[in-house]
Amino acid sequence: MRVGFIGCVDSSRAALQTLLGVEGLTVAAVVTREQSAVNADFCDLTDLCNDNGIPFHFENPKAREASVYFLETFELDVIFCIGWSYLLNEKMLALPRQGVIGFHPAKLPSNRGRHPIIWALTLGLGETASTFFLMDEGADSGPIVSQAPITIEDSDNATSLYEKILQVSQVQLAHLASALVSGTAVFKEQDHSKATYWRKRSRKDGTIDFRMAAFSIHNLVRALAPPYPSAEFIFNGKTILVQSSFISSDSYPLNIEPGKVLSKSDDGLLVKTAGNEAIWLYVVENHNIVVGDYL
Repeated sequence: MRVGFIGCVDSSRAALQTLLGVEGLTVAAVVTREQSAVNADFCDLTDLCNDNGIPFHFENPKAREASVYFLETFELDVIFCIGWSYLLNEKMLALPRQGVIGFHPAKLPSNRGRHPIIWALTLGLGETASTFFLMDEGADSGPIVSQAPITIEDSDNATSLYEKILQVSQVQLAHLASALVSGTAVFKEQDHSKATYWRKRSRKDGTIDFRMAAFSIHNLVRALAPPYPSAEFIFNGKTILVQSSFISSDSYPLNIEPGKVLSKSDDGLLVKTAGNEAIWLYVVENHNIVVGDYL
């Protein structure tokens, strides 16, 4: 079986490495990016391609047709698209004989759309999933071929959840690729009546509002941990990045306004939040915030 591959992030690299080890499968060509300002986990795949003699093409987002022209010369059976920031056009989807297999780290048909790891943590979900599906012209709407549940622990942040998803997805992918080679893969249509969608996030979604509940702020902080750019707040016109947080177990008077700094440690600030709660925020940059300031 001859396959093409499209991707440009850490999960793309892991997937490509997995596919290279599947018996009966040949990775014939790769479409990737030379650089990316929109992918926090951007990863260079060219060393893997060079080491394994795989032709590759750097896609220009303003000239996507060139990627189709590149891949159509390889007579592909399947294309795997893993770690790509926009939908594929009709010509690309129709190019391989058996279609394009995509990946989405959510429990489809729920939670289609953008930034699934960040949204799952921000919203405090207890479970997500690793899902492979046959891509169509919709967003994460094609028939599912493999789905595995992933528990989200209270201690998880974006780093640990990303790693969990990588580990689970590579086991799935190895089995899926072997099933495609043997012709035993089974695709199941999604129940579109149960579909939900997550929107694209913007930077303002990562700004802490201390009128929020402490657990909501904590979820936001862990959702935007590396490889993502961190939650933040503004103090005296300066953006302060928050690396981690801890909800205080103590209770505080209701008449203390949200945003007031109640205590300070070497790298932490105890800040009043909604109700009678407060949260410790840990930052790594220098600042001149003192007890009594309002954030």
